[in-house]
Amino acid sequence: MYNRTNSRPSGGSSSRRPSSASSGRPARQAGAAPQPSYYSSAPSRGFSGGHSVGNASSAGGFASRKPSFRGKSAYGSSYTSQGSSFGGGSYGGGSNSYSGGGSSYGGARSFGPSRRPYGGSSFGGSRGHSGGRSSRYGNKAAIDVSRYINKGVVAEKAVPFVPTHKFSDFKVEEHLKTNVINKGYINPTPIQDKAIPEILKGHDVVGIANTGTGKTAAFLIPLINKVLLGTNEQVLVVAPTRELAIQIDDELKEFAKGTGLFGVCAVGGAPIGKQLRELKYFNNFVIGTPGRIKDLIERKALNLSGFKSVVLDEADRMLDMGFINDMHYFMGKMSAERQTLFFSATLSPEIEKLIHAFLKNPVRISVKTGDTSKNIEQDVIRVKSGENKIDLLHDLLTKTKDDFGKVLVFGKTKHGVERLSETLTKRGVKSVSIHGNKNQGQRQRALDDFKQNRAQVMVATDVAARGLDIPDVTHVINFDTPTTHEDYIHRIGRTGRGDKKGKALTFVE
Repeated sequence: MYNRTNSRPSGGSSSRRPSSASSGRPARQAGAAPQPSYYSSAPSRGFSGGHSVGNASSAGGFASRKPSFRGKSAYGSSYTSQGSSFGGGSYGGGSNSYSGGGSSYGGARSFGPSRRPYGGSSFGGSRGHSGGRSSRYGNKAAIDVSRYINKGVVAEKAVPFVPTHKFSDFKVEEHLKTNVINKGYINPTPIQDKAIPEILKGHDVVGIANTGTGKTAAFLIPLINKVLLGTNEQVLVVAPTRELAIQIDDELKEFAKGTGLFGVCAVGGAPIGKQLRELKYFNNFVIGTPGRIKDLIERKALNLSGFKSVVLDEADRMLDMGFINDMHYFMGKMSAERQTLFFSATLSPEIEKLIHAFLKNPVRISVKTGDTSKNIEQDVIRVKSGENKIDLLHDLLTKTKDDFGKVLVFGKTKHGVERLSETLTKRGVKSVSIHGNKNQGQRQRALDDFKQNRAQVMVATDVAARGLDIPDVTHVINFDTPTTHEDYIHRIGRTGRGDKKGKALTFVE
């Protein structure tokens, strides 16, 4: 994308001018039809029937006609702490016990050659919604410990998925298709294989798929194509957490490189001023979190009446985090004649209600293969009364034969996560933390250090459990047990992604 502060791209048609400050309206391209009036309330659409498409999924590529975004084996039985030394064999190769001892990103941008890349400089944010509001779960009964153990998974020969399409087959603009292929995309995943053609046809889609199946590309590719073919087309993408929104934005930059599209990423955790300035211009894509989207609408900085496409990604997580009222609020601000794409890892009665409220005759695509990946070995570490969990964790990371190369540790509270990270670092285990008390810049730096292997361990609250694509996580450790089994599933889903193996361990007291 083009940055608005630098030189205009050649051709002029891709450049933008600010919209009227008094009206808050985005600038229109020459010859474009007038925008609908601001803040018109569009009714929610009814659900009528719906049809379903197969059991598969996968992602695809883009083409362009305008300049574009410039982008940039089993464990044995459970590990029982038995004092201060490792006895009874080693952690890993089938021993019976583990004996432990003691314990600015954001802003708008254009994908193109002359201005700064799509993305700008800082994600603003007045309300720290990414950490979530009140959960609908409340106090839950303890999860059966047996559900944390899955050591007897026999590696079965997987039946290879044979897609119906290749990315080169999708009817998208050639420039977009080239960007997709240049990213190494050849064969789509099941969700991409089934969803992309339906989205290209303009259908509403409900996609039920496990994490790590390529959902982001499944909706971004056809939507970029839609924007490239349309006039003043605008797309809203809503994600439950800042980190997921940023991840989607990063994918958009790569797919839309060289297409001349504009976008802004609007999440909390940084000053909102940058986003307010960027929203004075016309943006093809607005990616954000529910609370920030609502905030910007209330400030009259964002008008959704002209948006004809919306993506609700990880909708079940948004529901869990208490964003249901915000979702109804901003969906009511959109045109009734819109295309709605709804992605979720689960399909509960509450989710069905949202589908009925927001979508019209949707195509249903389910590629969910089970609660957990068969690539993840799961076990528990039993903590005896009086033993120090931190000592056990440190010994696990430093004294066992298993290769704890890149470890994601989950804690329950923000303060507890920060203390654990600091303690591990003081003990010689390079660690970073991510939680709701950190601003967006701090969280992004922690994620970058972990992704780039500058830190062995990242300690996190559940904010990092959904949607994030962190490559090569070898272990997930639940230092504090999750509130629900669903939270457990999404935590351990950060490892064993794709065709890689992973291990998940849960401390049980």
